[in-house]
Amino acid sequence: MARFLQGPFAPVTEELTAFHLPVTGQLPTELNGRYVRIGPNALGVDDPAAHHWMLGEGMVHGVRLRDGKAEWYRNRWVRSPMVREKLGETPPGQTQPFGSDFACNTHIIRHGGRLLAVQEDWPLPYELTEDLDTVGPLKYGGVPPGFNVSAHTKLDPITGDLHVVAYLTGVEQVQYIVVDPAGSVKHTVGVPLDGNPMMHDFALSQHHVILYDTPVVFSAQAAAAGSKVPFIWDPDRPARVGVLPRDGDHPRWFPIEPCFASHTLNAHDAGDTIVVDVVTLPAGFLVPELTAERWGALDRWTIDLTSGRVAQTRLDDRPQEFPRLNETFVSRPHRFGYTAETAALYEAYVLPGEPLPDAAFTNALIKHDLVQDRVETHHFGRNAAVGEAVFAAAGGPAEDDGYVMAYVHNPDRGAADLVILAAQDFGGGPVARVHLPGRVPLGLHGSWLPDGGTAGCG
Repeated sequence: MARFLQGPFAPVTEELTAFHLPVTGQLPTELNGRYVRIGPNALGVDDPAAHHWMLGEGMVHGVRLRDGKAEWYRNRWVRSPMVREKLGETPPGQTQPFGSDFACNTHIIRHGGRLLAVQEDWPLPYELTEDLDTVGPLKYGGVPPGFNVSAHTKLDPITGDLHVVAYLTGVEQVQYIVVDPAGSVKHTVGVPLDGNPMMHDFALSQHHVILYDTPVVFSAQAAAAGSKVPFIWDPDRPARVGVLPRDGDHPRWFPIEPCFASHTLNAHDAGDTIVVDVVTLPAGFLVPELTAERWGALDRWTIDLTSGRVAQTRLDDRPQEFPRLNETFVSRPHRFGYTAETAALYEAYVLPGEPLPDAAFTNALIKHDLVQDRVETHHFGRNAAVGEAVFAAAGGPAEDDGYVMAYVHNPDRGAADLVILAAQDFGGGPVARVHLPGRVPLGLHGSWLPDGGTAGCG
């Protein structure tokens, strides 16, 4: 859709490198690492009216922080063979493996000593250098043909293992894959499914993998009709969650009310129950578009392993997406979560001719205290588009001892700032704003990569 080529979504046309970035405020000296985020950045579109945001070539944007200074900013396309061709560069003189010709655009993670741009379904992950240049596609040995590292992996902060649930369009099976800290596949389990649901995300607890089988499914008919995103809502398909022991090979399935599980905040075991906090979209939402009343909300699912029932509770009904947390608490009990309300994202998905809802959307980051049932909101300007934020730990004992950072459009400059908030003073002014030399289009997911650390897999 042409709307995804305009405004905050409009792709940038240049790769920039800038050093010694100007900063308003004071960068915390304990933040030593890189903040990287990826998203679609279309490189030539044949039919703007038919273009969908998710189909743009991946571009990664990164800022290097060290010793209280912002050393550099870089943005780089993920260089698949097709991207190289579009840029007029010499394609690699070697045969490329199947799945390597799409420049992954959904998430960027670090594991096994590699920085990887990843995406769900068939595209291979791409390895990048620390300076964000492309090394090339990566195929893990031991993974069944066609399956790859997915868009949303989970890193166990205690074991260092990377957990993956991968689906493949047209295949009635998902693969649960575990990659050890060295980057070698140590465990795979195929889970058969009736049909081909979109499993964009999943949840990981101390002892279980939680699978989302919802009525959003691949449609061969939609694909044959030329749909760019051939997934539909199937009202006849029941919704359910699967609980697979980490060392097991057969999940146990639990029925839930129809919805689409968009993104996981976190999950943990609590005796004979599993608690899952997740952003969901309601039954019947249109794929690939939404309607103005049907945005993501934050829910809690409590899976009772004894009774076989799932209690679904609404934690916060305001429109929000992109939940993240302090990733040292992945799969363990957590108190805090961070989400984003992005006005342009919601408005872009309103169907042509449909009015916006009465309540105007805003650009804000939201901090959820899930123990005290409190919410703090940091508002940005109406035209200051903000996307996903990530948490950077400061090394203290408290779960929220650290910083929350995100790219925010600065309308006064016509360029982006990397905004850094103190998580324990969330509603206060930014600790620092790093002024970038250009726009950063609204994108998808990213990671804070501390020096010497392994974080970055939400």
